Amino acid sequence: MTSVRLFGAFSVLIASSIISTEASLHQYNGRRFESKGNSFFLHGGSEGIYHSLSSPSENTRDSFIRFEEITLRRPKDFSNFSSGYVHAIVFEVDDRETIGGSAYGGQRAVCCSPDLAKLGFCKEGEIIHRQSTKSPGWPQVFGTSFEVDESVATLRSRSISITETGMYNLYFIHCDQRLKDLVVEGKTIWKNPTGYLPGRMAPLMTFYGFMSLAFVILGIFWFYQYARFWKEVLALQNCITLVITLGMFEMALWYFDYAEFNKTGVRPTGITVWAVTFGAVKRTVSRLIILMVSMGYGIVRPTLGGITSKVVMLGVTFFLASEVLELVENVGAVSDLSGKARLLLVLPVAVLDAFFILWIFNSLSATLNKLQARRMMSKLFIYRKFTNALGVAVIVSVGWICYELYFKSTDVYNEHWQKAWIIPAFWQVLSFSLLSVICALWAPSQISMRYAYSGDGGEDFSRDDTLTLIKPSPMHEMDIRGALDTKPSKDHNADQEEGKTE
Repeated sequence: MTSVRLFGAFSVLIASSIISTEASLHQYNGRRFESKGNSFFLHGGSEGIYHSLSSPSENTRDSFIRFEEITLRRPKDFSNFSSGYVHAIVFEVDDRETIGGSAYGGQRAVCCSPDLAKLGFCKEGEIIHRQSTKSPGWPQVFGTSFEVDESVATLRSRSISITETGMYNLYFIHCDQRLKDLVVEGKTIWKNPTGYLPGRMAPLMTFYGFMSLAFVILGIFWFYQYARFWKEVLALQNCITLVITLGMFEMALWYFDYAEFNKTGVRPTGITVWAVTFGAVKRTVSRLIILMVSMGYGIVRPTLGGITSKVVMLGVTFFLASEVLELVENVGAVSDLSGKARLLLVLPVAVLDAFFILWIFNSLSATLNKLQARRMMSKLFIYRKFTNALGVAVIVSVGWICYELYFKSTDVYNEHWQKAWIIPAFWQVLSFSLLSVICALWAPSQISMRYAYSGDGGEDFSRDDTLTLIKPSPMHEMDIRGALDTKPSKDHNADQEEGKTE
């Protein structure tokens, strides 16, 4: 009962809302209220905001939430009465318990119930709230009401200055059953000291700037080696060149995406779509390259043979699943998706990734066994290093997935938003690290052809794995007799020829 009282109806509303990434300019184009408990609410936004770095008179380094042109509309058929207040409530997540109350230890309610009104805690039909003990003047509560025969009410424009760093939430709430068809129009603008990027996304702009630089350094090394030994370049090295190029474009596009978002407050859809697409193509090509290398393509076998179509089909399927997931998460509004909808998009990518991993390690095992059997020591040496790098990457990935699940399960109210950027950043760093290892192992050099496929004993790699090494077969008795009979006849003929010459 204690937990029910502590995290009541309004806390559930906070936990059920997801941070919107459509922009720091939140638009409300005819959005409707939802019923929850004894109240009607509309989630106006949740963002991490850093405290202002300037004085109130300056606006260059100021943090604020600004309300502009907020209008409330009710159907004309229901405009023949005056209504109670429609409230806008802005609060920091640590002050969530200041919203709502309960009578006699019962479930928390947002709207004042008859029992609470009898106790004198509030007036029936009003929003229950009290002042924060840590931040005087918070939560910020204001609103407007409808007069008789009015179908439109306007919320006065205002700007709320943010003086303390935190995760801020905005809700529009009313308690009037007759206003259940009420809709909201207008916008709110959320600004951090350095721009309009939401707080949890702001570090990513700097991160992608450094990642762009890292790809440039890797690209300079790779293209220098490529230019020096272009006559020795393998097909595999051409594929690695493609991945590096895609990575450079992806990182640059993400940086410009966040920079534009930070400057204008509106997500640049075109740049975002291109960044997502380049990223999806890069991830697909990277997985296909690792799979083909694991199979020995270009190193110990000239082609993939009959499995080419299966490899291509897996790659196309993964690209489509990854592209759809990334488009929805980065281009659309995340808060429009329910948990089940997100799960339906994440599951295909996770399943395909697992299939890639199983196929890769199964192929690596077969390739290593064959290299060991044929004593191709130089190729075996490089493949063992490649296998170790993949093994470490998989182990680290599993560990990080466990941490990510723990992080999200313990951060129900997004209180650790300042660390949230590390989760997507880690996957980029891990991917770049593995790419760097592959570049180091297969960098173009004067001995690149040493690792290339050659016809000397390599053709058997494309056959069935059940083939064994060539070994002497027992000769039948008739074959032995034939061999013995043949040899003396040759000697006898030779003797006859020698006698004629004499």
